Order: sequence, then C-alpha cells, then structure tokens
Amino acid sequence: MSDIQTKNGAAGATTTGVGDESYTGQEYIVRVRGIKRTYEVGGQPVHALKGIDLDIERGEYVSIMGPSGSGKSTLFNMIGGLDKPTEGTVFIDEVDIAQLDAFELAWLRCRKIGYIFQTFNLIPVMTAQENITLPMIFAGYDLDHQLSRGQELLDAVGIPHRAHNKPSQLSGGQQQRVAIARALANHPSIVLADEPTGNLDQKTGVEIIELLKRLNKESGVTVITATHDDKMLKMSDRVVVVTDGMISRIYSRKEIEALSDTTGGFH
Repeated sequence: MSDIQTKNGAAGATTTGVGDESYTGQEYIVRVRGIKRTYEVGGQPVHALKGIDLDIERGEYVSIMGPSGSGKSTLFNMIGGLDKPTEGTVFIDEVDIAQLDAFELAWLRCRKIGYIFQTFNLIPVMTAQENITLPMIFAGYDLDHQLSRGQELLDAVGIPHRAHNKPSQLSGGQQQRVAIARALANHPSIVLADEPTGNLDQKTGVEIIELLKRLNKESGVTVITATHDDKMLKMSDRVVVVTDGMISRIYSRKEIEALSDTTGGFH
C-alpha cells in the first residue's frame, strides 16, 4: 500500500456535526467531501448526489437508507470505489481513491474492501470453499493459506460442513453466509453490504444481521450497509438518511434506541 499512500496526502479528520454526538474520535476510515454525481439521461443532466460530506469511523456499523432514486446507492457505490464522483473526494484510509490508477484501485478493492450483494453473486460451478478463496487467489495468497483461511471463515459464519457444496445445494441463508465469508477473505478494513437481507425470509434475515454485527464487533471491521430493513437499522451505530441527493438526517445510536421503542421509524 505504500505506493498508494504516498500518492495522497492525509487531511485532518472532522465530524459531520449532524446527529454525530456519539462519534468524536479521530480515526476515520472513510471521509467523503463535497461529492456530487451527475449523469446524462436522454441528453438531460440528472443530479444523483448534490454535495455530500460524511465521516465514518473505523469499526463503526453504519446503515445508509433512502427511497428509490434518493442517491443512496450512488453514495454507496462511491464509497466502494465502484463509481467516481463528478466533483468532490472520497478518502479510504486517507487515500483519495479518485487519484488511483486502474491497478491501484483494483488493489484497494481486493485488499481493503469486501462486498456483499443482495443476490449473493456466487459462482455456480464453484464450491462454497472455492467461492470464498477466490479473492485470495487474486490477492496472491498461496494454496495453504487459501485452504486454512477458507475453513476458518466457514467456521466463523457457521457452515463448516458446507465447504464442498455448490450454491445450488445451499439455502438462501447459507449462500449469503458464503458471500459474507468471501467478503472477509482478505481481512478487509471495510465490508460493504448492499441490501444483504433483501432476498431472505425474516428468520434468516435476522440471523444474517446478527452474524454481521457479531463479525463487526469481533474483528473490528467497519460495516456499511445500504438497506431498508428496520432490523438492520436498529443494529447500527448510526443511520444515514439520504433524500434527493443529500444527507437529510443522521441518527445517532441513542436516537436509534429511542426509535426502537416507538413506531415513528426512520425518516
């Protein structure tokens, strides 16, 4: 990472100041500064993001929510390096990811960020263990490490006996556990989970939420989710609400706990 780090100067950490009283530490793993994203649709500009500032502390469990078309997914993709802002800056561990070339960005995605998708995105012809170890191949780990780490992660997500099953032989919940294990394969600093309970029944969804929270606490990995699932929101340290391309509200942990006792919900 040294080549990437020296390419970008570190800037001082600040707080967002909105619903952020629970987090005043100085170590931010994600810092978003003034990001805007404009798309051309039918020759007309569509302003998906209109200038967003957000800090996420290392080890936090943060949920991003908002209605369809609010910019929630665009913000999520910016943080994950899956899209680039039209204006503004996204820092991951004080690295301005917009300044990275294709190779450096691929390195950062492989080593620093784990991705979990609503549709699991497992490779059908590969076993659970092979799906989990695939990121380790790209990262250059040897076979012994791949096998030992793969089994360690299968144990961690509660399906050690499913190593040699292919996705078609697994339930939806088991497939999502494989996807979580795969996201953790290279010891990432951040796990990005896009509607991770969206295709699961309620009971299985609760199990996946509890698993993500446990892994967040045990490993210290920062978890950032895009979700509408109230159960996942209630597990969060903070909930960031995106409306019309802007952050309209940030709920602190104290506010989340208070809402859990009411029917007001998140707005």
